[in-house]
Amino acid sequence: MSELFNFLVTAIAILSLSLGSLAVILGALGLIRLGDVYQRMHGAGIVDTGGAGLILFGLLLLSPDWTVAVRVALIGMLIVFTSPTATHAIARAASMAGVEPILVRRRRKKPEGDDA
Repeated sequence: MSELFNFLVTAIAILSLSLGSLAVILGALGLIRLGDVYQRMHGAGIVDTGGAGLILFGLLLLSPDWTVAVRVALIGMLIVFTSPTATHAIARAASMAGVEPILVRRRRKKPEGDDA
């Protein structure tokens, strides 16, 4: 029974590490691919927080000692509190600097042929 439990924990940890790594890679691609600061912030903030959380969960399951598990949990708590705060600070700074989202800029443009 103990071997089956260890196998299941290891399988869940590997799955969590794989999904977390994939999420972080997709978040990095979002930074490159998306259009403006708000889209990039959304892609990086949400996906990287979730990806880092999955990676830390996998590491937590594979931790050999309770001291390592406590450290990993503390790192996870730090990421949960700092990442959304940093994302909000970036959005507020962009808004205060007058940066408008792409969709707002497109709506403000006057359609061609509209002379009214």
